Amino acid sequence: GKSAPCALRLEVLLDRPLRVFHVEVEVTDINDNAPRFSAAYKNISFSENSPPGSRFPLEGASDADIGSNAQLSYALSPSDHFAVEVLRGEENLESLFLVLTKLLDRESLSEHRLVLTASDGGRPALTGTVQLVISVLDANDNAPQFNQSVFKVQLPEDAAEGTLVGRVAATDPDEGINQEFFYSIVSTVPASQRDAFSIDPRTGEIRLHGLLDYEVVRLHELQIEARDNGFPPLSGHCKVVVEVLDVNDNAPEVWVTSLSVPVAEDAALGTVVALLSVSDRDSGPNGRVRCAVRPPSPFGLVATFAGSYSLVLREALDRERVSEYEVEVRAEDGGAPPLRASRGLRVPVSDVNDNAPAFAQAVYTVLARENNAAGAELARLWARDPDEAGNGRVSYSVAEGGAGM
Repeated sequence: GKSAPCALRLEVLLDRPLRVFHVEVEVTDINDNAPRFSAAYKNISFSENSPPGSRFPLEGASDADIGSNAQLSYALSPSDHFAVEVLRGEENLESLFLVLTKLLDRESLSEHRLVLTASDGGRPALTGTVQLVISVLDANDNAPQFNQSVFKVQLPEDAAEGTLVGRVAATDPDEGINQEFFYSIVSTVPASQRDAFSIDPRTGEIRLHGLLDYEVVRLHELQIEARDNGFPPLSGHCKVVVEVLDVNDNAPEVWVTSLSVPVAEDAALGTVVALLSVSDRDSGPNGRVRCAVRPPSPFGLVATFAGSYSLVLREALDRERVSEYEVEVRAEDGGAPPLRASRGLRVPVSDVNDNAPAFAQAVYTVLARENNAAGAELARLWARDPDEAGNGRVSYSVAEGGAGM
């Protein structure tokens, strides 16, 4: 037992003569018992957010010896995070603790295996060991992290609703509900296009939820958040930049900004008949416009500056030959296939008195009977003038002493 002293009491009987001797044999202790723990393994749990100085009580070893042979000391295998501490209480009782000396990180090391050694005071000392298996419990100390901070995507402006824009991915090194997270779109630039995109909260798939228009918004920026279910919840963010690619979905437009009609038939070459503006809302080759005029004469187009043209007179006019022109200005963009537009112009030609009256023949021979009464008709003559209105109205007179008619 553990009592000291340890004595065996004996009675020795002698015969002839009968005598009784009382003998006491004291058994002195030798260090023949090593310290022993109740189990070979001890499982311990620490939360990774436990502060340094946190203690976990341990069951010490026992030694069947007594005295200095049973005086135990403890040592822990080398560790950056743990130490062993012995506290002496009332009646010289000892309490053994495992002490946390440094913050834990489950994501770096989720389990620590240490050996606690108990040594007695004998010479030589005997030892006993127990393996401490320390499990680090997860705390929500890691926010979800995206594999890149900016995702860039290109989409044609005619992409159909439901088109997959892309997929974002985040990871969270925590475990359990601390590792579970969901995605959401927290803001968009421009804000008016917030409903144009949607994201699957579980998979991170971003899909087109509306229609794109390159001519309205050419670049969309989406701020994506991944928020976990821990307490308190943590979140990570990334940005998705959607570049809208132009599609030739806009035909050219032609406007007549000024029209100067009618045009006098004696107008000089280069006279400006009309001012036109041409535009195409598309960009690049899709918005590059070529213009032509039909018929190609007597008018032509002169580019004044970007998108502006003058319809000018290229050939002399003759109202008596053509009194009015139907002019068509055609515009065609550089898309594939190209889109076209046209604008029709009515250009009347105003008369100029550029034609003299003309008789059908230069000389008329008239036979007049003698004794005709005054006022009798001798002949009828006609002169024609192709001009119009007053310019074509003919009056007649007789020269060389004749009377006016």
